[in-house]
Amino acid sequence: MKKYLPIFIIIAGLVFIGYGVWEVVDISHKTEQTLDEAKLALKSPSGKNKGSDKEEFKPKFGEAVGILEIPKINAELPIVEGTDADDLEKGVGHYKGSYYPDENGQIVLSGHRDTVFRRTGELKKGDQLKVKLPYGSFSYEIDKTKIVDQADTSIITLQHNKEELILTTCYPFSYIGNAPKRYIIYGKRI
Repeated sequence: MKKYLPIFIIIAGLVFIGYGVWEVVDISHKTEQTLDEAKLALKSPSGKNKGSDKEEFKPKFGEAVGILEIPKINAELPIVEGTDADDLEKGVGHYKGSYYPDENGQIVLSGHRDTVFRRTGELKKGDQLKVKLPYGSFSYEIDKTKIVDQADTSIITLQHNKEELILTTCYPFSYIGNAPKRYIIYGKRI
């Protein structure tokens, strides 16, 4: 039995690695598919996100609603309504109850650190972020970043006093397993 133990460990390791690779490929495929849906929604105002009029913009959960562009890292990411696990597998999730551009409130977008927000640690104060929706394109400039404990919910205030874009992801970026902290990026409208 002892002579088969190393073979069993190697096989178990290969299965574990294979599963991890399959997950990354699957999520990447879902994100690309959702990006295509988001581009279609932007081109076709009469499509599933209804009109190009802001008042008609009422996305459903799980629906591709727009695109988040991050020029510094050459990223074009689909924005999905909702932040459930299924939604975040498709792209950047728009937090339920938060606002959209031109609604004078807190816009909260979340994503996984090992998929869509893999390179957000490279972003610095002054870098640009762009949100494209069926009713317009909106530019933001990063004005600060912050690292908080994973249980800290004070970031999401859902304030309705001024427009601000907030990106959230887990931290540290290279952590294996459930990360103990959150990386927050604040953007102001320009």
